[in-house]
Amino acid sequence: MDPEELLNDNNNKKGESPLKSLEVDLRLYSESLREVAVEIMVEGLSAYPIFVAHQHEVSLGELVLDKEELNTDWTINASTLEEFVERGIVKKELKQRFIDNYKSAHDYMCVFVIVPEGANFVFFPYGKE
Repeated sequence: MDPEELLNDNNNKKGESPLKSLEVDLRLYSESLREVAVEIMVEGLSAYPIFVAHQHEVSLGELVLDKEELNTDWTINASTLEEFVERGIVKKELKQRFIDNYKSAHDYMCVFVIVPEGANFVFFPYGKE
């Protein structure tokens, strides 16, 4: 799913999608998240870093950016494909399909966005103004 698909919520009758705030936060967090992704890969933890964006408490990954401390709308946790498979979020039989669709971790952050209506993966480019 492209960020535009997620951010342009046509079912939202109030106008602007609340996920617009996610786009703002991801742009703000971009360089920090790129550093975390590179660290995950360099340390050999995973070739597939995944960031978890949420606004409520979740027990997935490790906290890297706290919305309360940063006065933003979204908290970001860092995780890996391996944790997602281990926890059953990505089924073992679909792991290879996920890998085949995974975009370069140097150019895109893989974000698992959790909202009340559900959750989905989004690849968001680093460093876009």
